[in-house]
Amino acid sequence: MIDKNSVIAANRFGLGARPGELEHIGADSRGWLKSQIARSPPAAVELTSLKPSDEILRAFFAAREERKDQRAAAKVDPVQKAGNLIRDALLPHYLAQAEARVRVAARTEVPFHERLVQFWTNHFAVSIDKPICLGIAGALENEAIRPHVTGHFGELLHAVEQHPAMLAYLDNQSSAGPDSQVARLAARRGNGQHKVGINENLAREILELHTLGVDGGYAQTDVTTFAKVLTGWSIGGGKGRLAGGTEGRYFFRENLHQPGAQFLLGKTYAQSGEDQGLAVLSDLSRHSSTARHLATKLARHFIADDPPAESVEKIAAAFRGSEGHLPTTYRALIDSHAAWETYPLKFKAPQDFIYSTYRAFDVVPPEQRALLAPFELLGQRIYSPGSPAGWPDTSKDWDGSDALMKRIEWSVAVGDRLAASRAPLVTAGQALGPALSQHTEDALHRAASTSQGLSLLLLSPEFQRR
Repeated sequence: MIDKNSVIAANRFGLGARPGELEHIGADSRGWLKSQIARSPPAAVELTSLKPSDEILRAFFAAREERKDQRAAAKVDPVQKAGNLIRDALLPHYLAQAEARVRVAARTEVPFHERLVQFWTNHFAVSIDKPICLGIAGALENEAIRPHVTGHFGELLHAVEQHPAMLAYLDNQSSAGPDSQVARLAARRGNGQHKVGINENLAREILELHTLGVDGGYAQTDVTTFAKVLTGWSIGGGKGRLAGGTEGRYFFRENLHQPGAQFLLGKTYAQSGEDQGLAVLSDLSRHSSTARHLATKLARHFIADDPPAESVEKIAAAFRGSEGHLPTTYRALIDSHAAWETYPLKFKAPQDFIYSTYRAFDVVPPEQRALLAPFELLGQRIYSPGSPAGWPDTSKDWDGSDALMKRIEWSVAVGDRLAASRAPLVTAGQALGPALSQHTEDALHRAASTSQGLSLLLLSPEFQRR
C-alpha cells in the first residue's frame, strides 16, 4: 500500500509522480528526499551537449560587431533587421537549454534535487528578455547553480554573481568607480565621449533579492558603497578600456575598480581589488538576515504561501548553525512538521503543472516546439521571469480566470492526444495514490469519454495543487 507521505514527497517536494514512483519511495519518504541532497548527481545526458556560456558569448560579440558593420554600410534596415543577427546567433542556444531543462525535469529520478535547482535559478533570476541573456540564461543554471546546490550557500552566491549572465543582466560589466583609472583618464580628457559611471543594479539586487532581503537592515548608502566594491567585476573580451581577459568569461578589470577601503553594513573592508567583493559576499552569505530571507522563501515554496513562523525559524536556525550549508538547511525543511500536512496547500505554477503532467503520463513530446509551447501558452516561458525578482510563488499570482481557462484548454488538448493510450483511473492512481479523493474518482468514472476523463484528472483539485 502506498503511504500518504510518499505522495507528499513526490508532489510537494518533487515534480509530480511518474508511474511506479510512489511505490519506489515506499514508507521512508524523508529518507528518499535526503538521499537526493547528499551530493549532486552526474550531469544528465541532456545537459552535457550544451555549449558553454563563453562560446555563446563569443558568437554574440561577433554578431554584434557584424551588425555594427552592416549598419555603418547601410546594408540592413536599422529598424526592421537590426536584431536579426544577434537573435539568430543566440536563439538556438536558448531553445536547446530550455528543451534540456524540460526533458530532465520530466524524466529525472531525483526530482527533489531538480526542484531545488529550479528554485535557486528563480532566486537568482535572469531573463531572456534582455537580448544578451537569450543565449546564456540557461547556462547560468547549468554552470553556476547545478554544481553548488548541495554545497554551501556562499559558494553558490560566489559562482552566480561572477557568472557572465548575471553580470550582463544587471549591467555590471562596465561599471566604473569614480576614482578608478578609467574615470580619472576620462576626466583628464574632459569630453563627453569618454563618460564612465557606476551602476548599482548588481549591488542592489544582491542585497535586496539574493541575500539580506528587502527588510534585511541595509540602507541606500550600503547599496552605493557595495556598488563601488563590485566595480571591475566584468566579462572578458572587448576593446579599449574593456579589453582583456578570456572573451566571454568572468574577468576582474582593475582599471574599473574603485580603490580604497569601503565601509559597508557597519564593517570596514580594507581588501584590495576583487578580494574586497569576495569578502563582502562571504559575510552576506552567513548573515542572520540572509538566513531568515532564504528560510522564508524555502518555506513558502515547499510548504505554504504564508509559511508557518515555526518552520521558517527552524530552517533559518539550521542555515545559521551550519554557516549556510545547504543540505543541512534542506534537512530542516524536510523535518518540518508543517511540510507533511496532508492537504495540498500550494497551487501549482504553470511550470509545475506541465512538469507533473509530463511525469504523470510518462510522456515527453519529441518535437522541441511541442515540448516548449505549453510553457508560453500558460504564461511561464522558460528562463523569462521578466525581472530580477523572479517568478512569483503564491497562488494569487497564478489562479486568475484567464490563466485557468488556458489550463482547461491545454488539459483538453492533452486528454484528446493521449486518450488512445492512457486510462484515467490507472493514471490517477499512479500519480496521486491515496490523495485521490472520492469526488474525483467518481468524476473519472462518470466521464463521457477517456479523453474527458484524462482532462478531468489534470483539472482536479488534487492534481492542481502540491
